Amino acid sequence: MIKQAEKIAILGPAHPLRGGLAAFNERLAKAFIEEGREVKIYSFSLQYPSFLFPGKSQFSTAKAPDLDIEVCLNSVNPFNWWTVGRKIAKSQPDVLIVSYWLPFMGPSFGTVLRIVKKYSPNTKLLGLVHNLIPHESRPGDALFNRYFVGPLDGFMALSKKVVQDIQEFLPAPRPAHFHPHPVYDSYGPLLPKAEARAQLKLDLEGKYLLFFGFIRQYKGLDILLEALGDPRLAQYNIKALVAGEFYEDEAPFRQQIERLQLGDRLQLYNDFIPEEEVGQFFSAADLVVQPYRRATQSGISQLAYHFERPMLVTEVGGLPEIVPHGKAGYVVPPENPKAVADAILQFFEYDQNDGFKSYLQAAKKRYAWPAMVAAFDELLVEIPEK
Repeated sequence: MIKQAEKIAILGPAHPLRGGLAAFNERLAKAFIEEGREVKIYSFSLQYPSFLFPGKSQFSTAKAPDLDIEVCLNSVNPFNWWTVGRKIAKSQPDVLIVSYWLPFMGPSFGTVLRIVKKYSPNTKLLGLVHNLIPHESRPGDALFNRYFVGPLDGFMALSKKVVQDIQEFLPAPRPAHFHPHPVYDSYGPLLPKAEARAQLKLDLEGKYLLFFGFIRQYKGLDILLEALGDPRLAQYNIKALVAGEFYEDEAPFRQQIERLQLGDRLQLYNDFIPEEEVGQFFSAADLVVQPYRRATQSGISQLAYHFERPMLVTEVGGLPEIVPHGKAGYVVPPENPKAVADAILQFFEYDQNDGFKSYLQAAKKRYAWPAMVAAFDELLVEIPEK
């Protein structure tokens, strides 16, 4: 029988911070608690300095979850890192899981890990790596990544590509497991399509694509817009819902929309979508489109699984692992608007939604959160007792 870690600390974003990483950490904590473990999350008092954050707000307006969350880590204050490290070490957790997604966090996380290692030597230190090689590189990335991975005993990655990336930063192999991103199940139930469309004031009989999440260059909204301008899609009156906050200059996108004359076929919801409204967008859509230029994995795909919506993704990073072509949707070459348009047209011409539904429902069960907890237990077995 696998020996379980009973007392778990998680270091990473959580309420009152908003976004997918906070949602992931909170749901992971709940999954451990549901298995009878004790969990505490150590979140940020300052995650990004305001001049480094491209969005409108870093904070959620939602009600705080019923979890033990301490807001304490300042990402740019080294004196604070020492304090947080000693605080976590004093609690003597069996395991500390650090949620990592950006080299900017390497100095603060790496320092906290070294302090915990010194003052709580029996605590196993695990990196939950969403992404190691950033989508938009900056000077110092490699140095910060090495500093982060240095003290860790093992790693959990959400795509096979990230497992490979991790080993490239290690002087010698360490345990590193892949487990797919679990399905987000905390955004409410799947709504009847007509009900969701009525709530959003959409055409009940329309054909709708969904591009969801914050908008950055690597996510390829411009590629979707170019595909939407294909005369074949215009003939079918296929429309798109774009729901998310711009993290880039929106002027080029506005100009592209005007050039392609997409105004009457595009609904733009330019804001962060609150958790309680997410289900409306996925339930209203026919097909979720992720025309990314670069990716490791994506929580958007797991939202699509939860709401049983087929996906169109590009052949980058771990997306084809999560969205097998012809089963959960379509995989097309990156940066190819015609390929995106071809797949969209195929979906609506042949009414393929029912063909994907059984696979989506089965995968939804397979990507459940208890499987992620079991994966962490299996990883811990490979790490020697200290």
